[in-house]
Amino acid sequence: MRYVIIGSGVAGYSAVEAIRAMDSAGEIVMVSADANGYYSRPGLAYYLTGELRDKALYPWQQNDYKKLNFSFLKGRVTCILRVEHALEIDGKPRLNYDKLLVATGASALPLDVPGSKFEGVVKLDHFADAKNILNLAKSGRTAAVVGGGITALELAEGLLARGMKVHYLLRGDRYWSNVLDERESKTVQGRLQAEGVELHFYSEVSEIIGKKNRVAAVRLKNGQTLKCDLLAYAVGIRPRLELVQDIGLNLDRGILVDEHLHTNDPDIFAAGDVAQVFDPLSGRAVLDSLWNPAREQGQVAGMNMAGRKAAYLKSPPFNVTRLAGLTTTIIGVVGHGHDEDVIGIARGDSETWRDLPDAIMAQSGFDVNHLRLVIGEESLLGAVVMGDQTLSFPLEKMIAGRADISPIREKLMTPDAPLADLIADFWVTWRTQALL
Repeated sequence: MRYVIIGSGVAGYSAVEAIRAMDSAGEIVMVSADANGYYSRPGLAYYLTGELRDKALYPWQQNDYKKLNFSFLKGRVTCILRVEHALEIDGKPRLNYDKLLVATGASALPLDVPGSKFEGVVKLDHFADAKNILNLAKSGRTAAVVGGGITALELAEGLLARGMKVHYLLRGDRYWSNVLDERESKTVQGRLQAEGVELHFYSEVSEIIGKKNRVAAVRLKNGQTLKCDLLAYAVGIRPRLELVQDIGLNLDRGILVDEHLHTNDPDIFAAGDVAQVFDPLSGRAVLDSLWNPAREQGQVAGMNMAGRKAAYLKSPPFNVTRLAGLTTTIIGVVGHGHDEDVIGIARGDSETWRDLPDAIMAQSGFDVNHLRLVIGEESLLGAVVMGDQTLSFPLEKMIAGRADISPIREKLMTPDAPLADLIADFWVTWRTQALL
């Protein structure tokens, strides 16, 4: 049996682990054009700021790879031949497969304005991008950042940490408006400004101005011109569907898969950012760009590839991130609407976060310690925890377990209710009853 995995991200490596745990003899081949192999994509933010060195981005040592006994083939897959069960790889002989996993991830959407091809216009898709940004930052003095979500903030803080003057351009009136509420956005914005980032609201780039093929300035639609040596953008991502576009797989925004991560081809699976998976919370198939779902999907896909029937039960999306130096956890359904700075989904994001049904909001705390709850008829639907993370784990378990909050629901909705105390006390009782 030959298992072939396209992609070297966390979904692909989790699949390798799962396959090898069940099949010690089968051949496993991973194919990727990324020479850096498997590294921590979330860790790139800390690499940009200088908090992590490059070696710290690699979670596995050489011995870990040897134990899994698989081959890594560097190359770009150019075609999937479903009938022949084979891949065409640039400059190499065809590679046959018995079971195939497509874990190609997602790519940054381009910044579609004149001048976007000048040197110094950068994104943060890969490790190579991060290295390029640091190289350019050495000679640059001023940077402009365009976009929304987590990655745009990572770019702004990374460039600031490297000594650059940073202008952050937002098309709307606040940061990440379809996930954070107004108070949360203002908290992040205030901290960015205190760090030295200059925020520009209602600002949209109309043109990038170059000098000797290098970024020199950006012109905004309001007529303003800002001088800069580097322009970093994060306007959203798109699943990499080029390989599967014309081979007869069921596609929507991503590759549609069932609960076993199966496509409509019995021998082809998909996992990670490229997979569109059914979400019981929203009742539709959604995209995630989160580390944990990708890891879990890769594991389930690998188990099914090796012959064990396993189901991926999508839990409420959960992400712990850092926004302007403030640890923030986002769980379940917390926002709605459209963010002008992001097209579709961003990295570290989930479509589910913005599927807010009829619900009631309750929040407490200010500035660095803040808690917002999304309260349904009988259960908590989502939460945002900023600063003190004591309640992050209990809230994740209660939201995923659909804890019946009827005993405290009215108290939670009381103006100025001590939300943290109410949740902490309820958690003790519910945890015992749920035998967690």
